[in-house]
Amino acid sequence: MTAPSDGRWVNHGTLREVYSNWWVTFTVDDVERPDGSHVEHEVIRGPNAAGTVVADDDRGILMIWRHRFMPDVWGWEIPGGSIDAGEAPATAAARELLEETGWDATGELEHLSTHHPSCGFVSQQFHLFLARGARHVGPPTDPNEAARIEWRSFEQVAADIRTGLVLDGFSLLGLTLALARLGRADLLGPADPSA
Repeated sequence: MTAPSDGRWVNHGTLREVYSNWWVTFTVDDVERPDGSHVEHEVIRGPNAAGTVVADDDRGILMIWRHRFMPDVWGWEIPGGSIDAGEAPATAAARELLEETGWDATGELEHLSTHHPSCGFVSQQFHLFLARGARHVGPPTDPNEAARIEWRSFEQVAADIRTGLVLDGFSLLGLTLALARLGRADLLGPADPSA
């Protein structure tokens, strides 16, 4: 076999679809590895997502407390969700913020990151944004997202990260990047300065 010169993995297309619905598609694809060999590789395709870290100098960071049934855990998260077809990531992030919290970002959203959460077999792309302030519009329009909506101080959020109360990668990355952008990365250090 002849190895591609650039080390690239090449997807030659779907061999079979295992399952598909409105939310997710599972396929087995024909993938050529850098050494030229072919393997059947499982692929998950789902909607891209966008989320917002909302920060306010006086109130802290707007967080949602919610239950995730897969790992059966409660935790603090940033608001976010799926990007609708044809929707810009920043528009989706602002929409999800309003739907899940009843708060509307003031000012333009600042881009923090675009990343693939599990690039080995999931096609999704996640977009994270920072909002420097928000105004309360009313109750959330999606009652299924949060058991509580709360402004938490920067110190509380950093402690939540350290003690495992922020469990999902989407929120962890967004909060870490936002705290750094806001000049508050020092809060992420050890709780005990002698540690």
